[in-house]
Amino acid sequence: MYGWIWRNLPGNAWVKALLSLVLALAVVYVLFQYVFPWAEPLLPFNDVTVDNQ
Repeated sequence: MYGWIWRNLPGNAWVKALLSLVLALAVVYVLFQYVFPWAEPLLPFNDVTVDNQ
């Protein structure tokens, strides 16, 4: 997959590296802004199974 992305990006190696960094940052942004907030209520992180005694 990464080879396909690298081959299809335009420019020389420096431009491809910069575009790869921008793409990676865009993916991280989308995950933190949209995907994780959407999935958070569906995950069992707040389900506590230990009683206070």
